[in-house]
Amino acid sequence: MLGSFRRNPEHLAALARVREWTRARFGLSGEAVIMVAEIQCQVPGCPPVETVVAFWTGDEGTRYRFKLFTPVAAVAADDLPVSWLLPSLVDYGELGCDCC
Repeated sequence: MLGSFRRNPEHLAALARVREWTRARFGLSGEAVIMVAEIQCQVPGCPPVETVVAFWTGDEGTRYRFKLFTPVAAVAADDLPVSWLLPSLVDYGELGCDCC
């Protein structure tokens, strides 16, 4: 399965673009950890390919997460949530919804 990861320059550039847009949108420091991944959803009703973004902030390491229902190469800066939605993006893990 390791060979299934995309390593082409266009895909890597798209991942980097979404990472930088996330950093700018939420005012994250250069040291903030931001993970961007394109995944295939097997749940009925889900789009076949979606982009998941997770990032951690502050000394307490609060984790935030959001999904974009499109492949990473098709994501535009305006697809990211607006910055004032940050409190609603907190990922509580098992205490959050189990739908996504």
